[in-house]
Amino acid sequence: MTAAPPPPPTAAVVVVCLLLLLAAAEGIPSIPPHDAVARVARFVANQCTWASVATISTQESVRGQPFSNAFSVSDGEPGNGSGVPYMYLTRMEISVKDLQGLDPQSPLCAHIILSGSVLEVNDTAEAEFAKKWLFWRHPEMKDWPSDHDWFFAKFNITKVWRRGYMG
Repeated sequence: MTAAPPPPPTAAVVVVCLLLLLAAAEGIPSIPPHDAVARVARFVANQCTWASVATISTQESVRGQPFSNAFSVSDGEPGNGSGVPYMYLTRMEISVKDLQGLDPQSPLCAHIILSGSVLEVNDTAEAEFAKKWLFWRHPEMKDWPSDHDWFFAKFNITKVWRRGYMG
């Protein structure tokens, strides 16, 4: 009996965004009611600082295997996000190489899993928006090496899975 072949390299990218909502004491607005599923998903996406991007690896030593990496994200002003997670990426990063050519939590907290694809931002106004809020949330980015061919990208969401209130 032979093993099943690895999934095709066009497998969807999954972004998992975890949020510890116990930080409410630090000024984070309260989470919407749990039955307001879309509002909860937007709230979690807006409050996240990092996301995990999972790909099917194209790297020789682990080709065809799942691979996950954490990235800095922002969807805009806290409490007033756009709903589109933006990232500042370099083509030198392993997960970004996988994307090329490819279309800590409490059990009482909500988290979301977003499926879709990562797209380079080409629109100037959208890139300025992404830069403003990514660099606001992650001020160290402005000092990242300029010779790494950084670019702004967004997550084109095609499906949202919200899990929450498991405890």
